[in-house]
Amino acid sequence: MSDYLGYKGKRVVVTGVFSGMGEATARILTELGAEVHGFDYKDSNLSLASFTKVDLRDPASIEAGVAGLGNGRIDGLFNCAGLPQSFPALDVMKVNFLGTRHLTETILPLMGEGSAIASIASTGGLGWSRRIPTNMEFITTKGFQAGLDWCEANPETIDSGYAFSKENVIVWTQFLGAHLIKKGIRINCTLPSPTQTPMMAEFHAASGKDVVDAAAEPMGRYSTPEEQAGGLVLLNSALASIINGVVLPVDGGFMGGVATGQVDLSKMMKRAAPTA
Repeated sequence: MSDYLGYKGKRVVVTGVFSGMGEATARILTELGAEVHGFDYKDSNLSLASFTKVDLRDPASIEAGVAGLGNGRIDGLFNCAGLPQSFPALDVMKVNFLGTRHLTETILPLMGEGSAIASIASTGGLGWSRRIPTNMEFITTKGFQAGLDWCEANPETIDSGYAFSKENVIVWTQFLGAHLIKKGIRINCTLPSPTQTPMMAEFHAASGKDVVDAAAEPMGRYSTPEEQAGGLVLLNSALASIINGVVLPVDGGFMGGVATGQVDLSKMMKRAAPTA
């Protein structure tokens, strides 16, 4: 069979490989013949080319992890690690955006024309369109510490934690896409529907099961980690060579249902609810 997705022999990095979408993504990439290097705060049981314990809250840990990869080219980066809103807002911001951005910026010198980046955002971050100036001010801070300083100076803005962190993944993806494509590097992100991962219990506790269930319409069920991994693998594949700066719903039709009035948002409107 032809290698249509183009992963055979490619060198990729996946964060969040301990469980959930990151674990599923790393497993699929391995099956496709990629050389997969995994990062996570918790140990992985997958058979990977390498695994490094990395704490995305700590820029030194990120830099050490990337240094351990050596100087070989990285063809794909999959930013799958994340924290739910049950963690302190500052930790959520560090992992979901600041650490993800710092890791990406640290790996970029190892990437070249034809390489690609895919990150997991969330429909919980759809508020980005209502406060682009704030998002742009934050995402254009220079470096991990400057971003952290901004967060500490704007506690009321980051108080939502999860939602704001995912807003910035979305805006950053669109902003950076216009710059990286000039170097032949693509970046995209996904908007997952509610997915049955180990974090789901925390989403239920924080937002209410009825609210999360409402975001699973019109499909009427939660997606699997493998289904979400499929979207990420596709975005970084050779088949998606011109797809760049895209915020891709991987949601069983939720966004389309909202746009055409097929999904009842009344339950979700009662409180801001992340869904991935």
